[in-house]
Amino acid sequence: MAAEIVNPRSDSSTDQDGAEPLDSFDPAFALHRGGKMAVQATVPVRDKDDLSLAYTPGVARVCTAIAEQPDLVNDYTWKSSVVAVVTDGTAVLGLGDIGPQASLPVMEGKAILFKQFGGVDAVPIALDCTGVDEIVETVVRLAPSFGGVNLEDISAPRCFEIEKQLQERLDIPVFHDDQHGTAVVTLAALRNAARLSGREIGQLRAVISGAGAAGVAIAKMLVEAGIGDVAVADRKGVVSADREDLTSVKRELAGFTNKAGITGSLEDALAGADVFIGVSGGTVPEEAVASMAEGAFVFAMANPNPEVHPDVAHKYAAVVATGRSDFPNQINNVLAFPGIFAGALQVRATRITEGMKIAAAEALAAVVGDDLAADYVIPSPFDERVAPAVTAAVAAAARAEGVARR
Repeated sequence: MAAEIVNPRSDSSTDQDGAEPLDSFDPAFALHRGGKMAVQATVPVRDKDDLSLAYTPGVARVCTAIAEQPDLVNDYTWKSSVVAVVTDGTAVLGLGDIGPQASLPVMEGKAILFKQFGGVDAVPIALDCTGVDEIVETVVRLAPSFGGVNLEDISAPRCFEIEKQLQERLDIPVFHDDQHGTAVVTLAALRNAARLSGREIGQLRAVISGAGAAGVAIAKMLVEAGIGDVAVADRKGVVSADREDLTSVKRELAGFTNKAGITGSLEDALAGADVFIGVSGGTVPEEAVASMAEGAFVFAMANPNPEVHPDVAHKYAAVVATGRSDFPNQINNVLAFPGIFAGALQVRATRITEGMKIAAAEALAAVVGDDLAADYVIPSPFDERVAPAVTAAVAAAARAEGVARR
């Protein structure tokens, strides 16, 4: 899959309705005209000899060999190096449920990021269905063409069940980036923030705003990494075992978080907390931020408007991170998913384990090294050391955990 924007542009001077084309005054439309990616051959077809090898009759010998030894598909096709980027368009960026066709520019973008930052080919697949069973069955039937599946922009709580079922039914990595990519980068930044302050993660109490896909995954990863305590708040307050309105996902969440037994609102939970992690949108009152512990960390990741504006956060916090590229310490999933898939595909892993995700976070944090500072706890996506470090760590972890096939 070509990463460069090489598609021909339309020669039409007007859009279909006869109006002035949008790309005449908006560079984003100009860049997107014709799409952002194209299929590119890796072998030449210059003459009849090339044709007879790339297609019939030569291809038949390869097909027969694969039919006799199915594992050869990984050596003689692109399967072991390509990822399906699958969405139903129900939770696209900050746009919400805009449908499969409107999601395609984002999925194309995701695919070129796979290539640019991880050297991994990816194919956007936007599905015109939203039922859990429909999506699972469709992806299972598509899976023979791919070495991995990246679930993207599928709304919670369906995304949890879709990922779970696909992991159970497929023998290739399935990864919901909105959950796990966010969690990996958040953990990496938190490890470095803790190191900067001379503390261990086990000494920290965190509060997460948002109990959707990202919030649940971050909570799980922080617990796995040994966080001192973490409480998660949704619109109705702290997720706790005494609440009777919890979904099955939130009941599970209540079972392994909030050891302190905090009840009440997000603001109540923030009093004395060491870490705020925002993945929900909305606005946290300044007085709630001021009530956090001295030397606190504020990771306000909603886009485009962080839950706590950095100017406010810096009044009270030692380390501030956002999801935006125009502030330091951007928590950006592109730091995680290209290298995670590259490492998993490299060893032909059957799945992506918690250990592989934590290894990715540790490798990502280590890239910062001795340059660690309050405005540099996470590297830039354009740091060329990131993808190789994450790839190597994930591949090694896959082998250590027994899910690698080579």
